[in-house]
Amino acid sequence: MKKSRLDKIDINILKRLQDEGRVTNVALAKSVGMSAPPCLRRVRALENAGHIKGYNARINPNTMGYGVTVFAMVKLKSQVENDLAEFEKYIAKIPVIRECHMLAGEVDFILKIVAKDWDAYHNIFRKELSNAPHVLSIKSSLSVRISKNQPGIPIDLV
Repeated sequence: MKKSRLDKIDINILKRLQDEGRVTNVALAKSVGMSAPPCLRRVRALENAGHIKGYNARINPNTMGYGVTVFAMVKLKSQVENDLAEFEKYIAKIPVIRECHMLAGEVDFILKIVAKDWDAYHNIFRKELSNAPHVLSIKSSLSVRISKNQPGIPIDLV
């Protein structure tokens, strides 16, 4: 994606939406120093330019019964593009795998997986991960505590 130039108002809009996605357009406009109609046009332009990928709620996994978060480090037998793509396509279909990052270094992928409990993760490991295409090895690390969970990116106001 081509990087577009953002002015101070665009950056302020992005920061405010990232911090509080449910802010009304009227409140957003007021906070960035403009009226509502041009603010809405700016938001739509930021969406169309790909700066805003979407909006969602941050759900508490514990209250929904997902008490375990595991990070699985996966090595593949090969790093040929077709093998990487086949693995990614397989992983994309598993709902409890919430993130999949391809890495440079010793490990090919790191996966963030949520599960009801450790036994449920073990079942996912045996039935889903171990059968993923081209997997050479998997190392799992259980998340003990989350001390920071900040979505998005740092946005410095100008």
